[in-house]
Amino acid sequence: MTCKRNQGAPEDALRLLAAQLREEETPISPHVVDPPAAPKLGVLAATGPWAEATPGEYALVVEAVREGYLLHYGEPRLLAGHDADLGLLAGDYLYALGLNRLATLGDTAAVAILSDLISRCAQLHAEGRAEEVPDLWPAAARSISARE
Repeated sequence: MTCKRNQGAPEDALRLLAAQLREEETPISPHVVDPPAAPKLGVLAATGPWAEATPGEYALVVEAVREGYLLHYGEPRLLAGHDADLGLLAGDYLYALGLNRLATLGDTAAVAILSDLISRCAQLHAEGRAEEVPDLWPAAARSISARE
């Protein structure tokens, strides 16, 4: 797992994540597409005091975890033309990539926030309560951002 810090702007997080996934030359790489939208949740998480030194990295981390979730349960933004098995593996990889990068930053509180989010989303989907998931994502991004 490559872990070079993202020094770009938070608004570039999805584009930079896509570039990283292409460059890694993994089974995921041929399926990477350009992001269709701006990284809203990552930008939100990057506005807080914990992200002040590396806002682009925080945005990338949140968007990597979000993309992992979308590969498991929704429509991914960065991959197309992959089969379901590769989608699940890519989702797991992106969860791990995001959490690993946060751990490298030493932000265990944000690791806990995103780990709890991943777990809660999986639980809600398993219980047939997926309609409760969308509000959890901005709440988690705000939690990462609002810490002092």
